[in-house]
Amino acid sequence: MKTIRQISGLLLVLNGILHVFEYMNLSDNPGSIGILAFGIIYLITGVLLFNKKLYPLYLGVFIPLIGMSLSLIKFGIPKLLSLSALFKLIGILVVFCCVYILLNLKKSENQ
Repeated sequence: MKTIRQISGLLLVLNGILHVFEYMNLSDNPGSIGILAFGIIYLITGVLLFNKKLYPLYLGVFIPLIGMSLSLIKFGIPKLLSLSALFKLIGILVVFCCVYILLNLKKSENQ
């Protein structure tokens, strides 16, 4: 479980760094400030996943879901081989990992 949590943290940090780089490439576009904002939020959430508290797991579920939902609303479905598709793939992996950890924690509390 510790390894899965660390992988989730690393994936979110990577996603945050990629968002910041994407913002640097699109900085002349006025609508790209959201990419920077979510990049910073992903970086912070990814770093928080390295501690043993419970709330970063919930952040690891809800923050990527919010980011992916807003991205789909604003930009639509991404092309298969694009940076946006990679963002969504990483987000889905992080959500699944965090949900898996949370379900195992709930299961171990009930036993």
